[in-house]
Amino acid sequence: MASIAFIPTMKARALTIMATRSQDQDLVCEVASKYGVYDGKTLLSPPLAPTDQDHIVPSFGWHPWFSYQLYDDTVPNPTYDGTSAGKIAHYDQVLAPTPSSKDVSFSNGLLDPQPLSEFLEQTRRRLEKFPLALVGEIGLDKAFRLPMAWTTEEVNREEGLTPGGREGRRLSPYRVQMAHQAIILRAQLELAGRMGRPVSVHGVQAHGVLYDTIAAPWKGHEKEVLSRRQKRQIATGAEDYSDDTDDDSEYDATPNKKVKPPQLAGSSNKETNPQLFPPRVCLHSYSGRVEQLKMYIHPSVPTKVYFSFSVAVNWGAGGGEKTEESIRAIPDDRLLVESDLHTAGEEIDSSLEEVCRKICQIKGWGLREGVEILGRNWREFVLG
Repeated sequence: MASIAFIPTMKARALTIMATRSQDQDLVCEVASKYGVYDGKTLLSPPLAPTDQDHIVPSFGWHPWFSYQLYDDTVPNPTYDGTSAGKIAHYDQVLAPTPSSKDVSFSNGLLDPQPLSEFLEQTRRRLEKFPLALVGEIGLDKAFRLPMAWTTEEVNREEGLTPGGREGRRLSPYRVQMAHQAIILRAQLELAGRMGRPVSVHGVQAHGVLYDTIAAPWKGHEKEVLSRRQKRQIATGAEDYSDDTDDDSEYDATPNKKVKPPQLAGSSNKETNPQLFPPRVCLHSYSGRVEQLKMYIHPSVPTKVYFSFSVAVNWGAGGGEKTEESIRAIPDDRLLVESDLHTAGEEIDSSLEEVCRKICQIKGWGLREGVEILGRNWREFVLG
């Protein structure tokens, strides 16, 4: 929070700031109340002089690293019943290995679980307050392990950081079950769909199940895909003179007829029901394979999926070659950039400049051309 005052002086025209857990939802609200963008038209051109307004697009979500802190209270037998024994039982069900089989004190040291429905309602109100707000950061993470509790030697934590993060603590052996992460992710995707908001998605070592979870709500809503031959055949008076070797692999998508969304418990399945999948998705600091990203950009997909890249994540630990292969395969209008950092000011500006230069070099764009493309992509992702 100490770096927030630098936002109006930054070179970056605007930033999306992600909430991830209970401790920072109100902080993102606080920052957006002071620096938030309320009218997308202000993002179409830079201000004549630095101001405190129109710099922040907030985003509200529950990150998979903290998904164990929520329990699904909409099912007949929730994993948590509000008791001390229920707390142990909840963490035994959503964490692996089972904590009580190794160390009951570990679960006792965790926060009491919160009801998922309560968090969704709070998020809905925040999204209503900020009409351009996103849902995020949400997603799945197979690699993440929970940190251990603070020890007496570690209690002198850095006061400038929002509580709840790892901050150098040793990691425990416990991971959040993928099935539980998917429940929390799916609920937030549906909220974004109902409110027509784009989402920012985190995915680590779980790209297959991530795709399945994101794609599940749009089943039955896919766009109809016609080959060039089919389009020629249905054109008025058209005749197909092509031979049997004509390539049908080049697709064009046209909207399919309206399909009713699946019926929700306690609701009527009327034509007026909103869709249960978000209109736009950003897979942030994308680390999947080219073959996987192609599933997201298939013309039948009704959600417009973007891919963002950061120097901090994508070019670390020898991942540059894989990242560059992905960037070359992604359509120009689906690329985004990010810092994935938590300190506003020069550090983020420098990180954004570096990733812009890298992408321009990979794509063969001139720097001005590339920055204009990336800026336009960001506006279209946020504003639609």
